[in-house]
Amino acid sequence: MSQDLFTVSFPEDRRTAAVAPHTTLLEAAIQAGLQPDAPCGGRGTCGKCRVRILSGRENLLLRGGPVPGDLWLPACQLTVEGDVAAAWPKAGENRILTGCADLTGGTAAAEGPFFALAAFDVGTTSVVGYLLDGRTGARLAVDSRLNPQTQFGADVIARGSYAAEHGLDALTGVIRTALEEMLGNLSAAAGIRREDIRRVSVVGNTCMHHLFLGYDPAPLMVAPYMPLHRLAEVRPASEVGLTIAPDGVLWMLPCIAGFVGADTVGCLLAAGWSRRQPLTLMIDIGTNGEMVLGNCHRAIACSTAAGPAFEGAKIRCGMRGADGAIDHVFHRDGVVSYSVVGGGPARGICGSGLLDAVAVLLELGVIDETGRMASEGRPQLKPVDRQPAWFFTEDVFLTQADVREVQLAKGAIAAGIRLLCRHLGVALEDIEEILIAGAFGNYMDPDSACAIGLLPPELRSKIHMIGNAAGEGAQLAVLHPDQYRLAASLSDSVEFLELANDGDFQDIFIDQLSFGSEEEE
Repeated sequence: MSQDLFTVSFPEDRRTAAVAPHTTLLEAAIQAGLQPDAPCGGRGTCGKCRVRILSGRENLLLRGGPVPGDLWLPACQLTVEGDVAAAWPKAGENRILTGCADLTGGTAAAEGPFFALAAFDVGTTSVVGYLLDGRTGARLAVDSRLNPQTQFGADVIARGSYAAEHGLDALTGVIRTALEEMLGNLSAAAGIRREDIRRVSVVGNTCMHHLFLGYDPAPLMVAPYMPLHRLAEVRPASEVGLTIAPDGVLWMLPCIAGFVGADTVGCLLAAGWSRRQPLTLMIDIGTNGEMVLGNCHRAIACSTAAGPAFEGAKIRCGMRGADGAIDHVFHRDGVVSYSVVGGGPARGICGSGLLDAVAVLLELGVIDETGRMASEGRPQLKPVDRQPAWFFTEDVFLTQADVREVQLAKGAIAAGIRLLCRHLGVALEDIEEILIAGAFGNYMDPDSACAIGLLPPELRSKIHMIGNAAGEGAQLAVLHPDQYRLAASLSDSVEFLELANDGDFQDIFIDQLSFGSEEEE
């Protein structure tokens, strides 16, 4: 080993990296191929990339100073100055939504020899792949995983910033590799050859679209937030690193705007939007909150920065929906209890649990309409970093700052809904159906969403969960060329409302921060 390089090993994962002096332990883990979870992109603000030092503590510096004897330390703040061995906490199995509501009916059988098609929903947090019989439309296999780009940041802003600082190669490379590996898994699971796959379709938000295709996302990061390219695109699959039939092609669905992407177009296909008559509000709450209001005659879309709280990125004990996550909170006679993904001890709280927790504590009076959390009166209330917190277990709690993050998310979504109504010239009560797409929406309790004002309480009976509608749309597009062409038509016909340019957004947003029942006039 050169004297200019140090060895960083991760024995539990059987990975090693040779790194230069001053490399962070997070960067070493990425170099070793670990794909660590780093929601803030290594800026030291989220506290999620904590590691356990096995040996070589004396060869590390923490923010330029000596390393304390803490069991878990932030990898992005540790620089390597000698040989080190470390261990990452073992994450439980992630709960990734793969199911879709049957909104469009089946596919008629076709004659001819067997061939296969593949469809991918590339989300900011997770990636889901589907393998289909090209003749009948039957689903042959499903595969899913976390988006490996999470090692560069939890949200599109963090990844866009990483691309600006370090280039596109890492971000583009890991997602293309992930889809290539998933194609292998899907083929093996179905017992077919990769050469049997003729077409692959991909949907994703505009940033994921750009990063997968190799387009610079920089224009998405600054006003007026315009995509570099938003049209439907057909490429040879080999050009994006996908191994299928020699003449196999990629069908990339189009985007609508800077933060309303091909995933929303996929949802519109799945919802049969081109035929939809009822006034419908469709919302996909992920790391962004995209929503569309209208019907087949006219529709307006917008996007709100709502998701990081519900993905756990900015929540003190937040985590994704994996084993150990509190996923639901409820109470009986004032006694608060909860359920945990996987049934074991709680390790954190995910988005659906966070939503329930705020709703329950609001109902019990622990949180008031302004979002202020009581500091005493119940044994579960204890101070954490000079702020009140509600303890579910000794290690899992909800802080006042967490409640404020929920308020920001719910305020943004609620304001977006009201502005869509205003620009379409309709009232909230005119909405005939609300379709909730995406993983968070699938697992959230609609009663909790209405209780805190995330969704209009008066529309509770009109809420329907439609699962991974973006993935359903990707499947429709790859199965039916007419649906792929329809995607382009939908992306052109949907109007886009840029909330940041709306002079009323800030006032309505502030009004909607409260958990009170007062409605905008």
